[in-house]
Amino acid sequence: QVQLVESGGGLVQPGGSLRLSCAASASIFSTSVMAWYRQAPGKQRELVAGITAGGSTNYADSVKGRFTISRDNAKNTVYLQMNSLKPEDTAVYYCNMGTFLRPAAYWGQGTQVTVSS
Repeated sequence: QVQLVESGGGLVQPGGSLRLSCAASASIFSTSVMAWYRQAPGKQRELVAGITAGGSTNYADSVKGRFTISRDNAKNTVYLQMNSLKPEDTAVYYCNMGTFLRPAAYWGQGTQVTVSS
């Protein structure tokens, strides 16, 4: 059984920062690929950032230089540090976990991020 629980969302002003956390219950966390997705109203869910077991990262062009994904294997937790937030970053952010046999198979329930003055 895999359970992912996101936290850290909220309301922030443009230019502000938030740090999202995703705590995983799975013992295979350290060998998994973790990612953050987001979905805004009327849009498809999109990949924001990903991180491999070895620490390699990738980002959507829209967040490069502003967002940082990281992981703490000792705590089974992945983070998304979001700086210089813009109104277009407003969305529900979802944590995702995948393995070689079940890529991108597990999802959290999501946490709302709203960027507004």
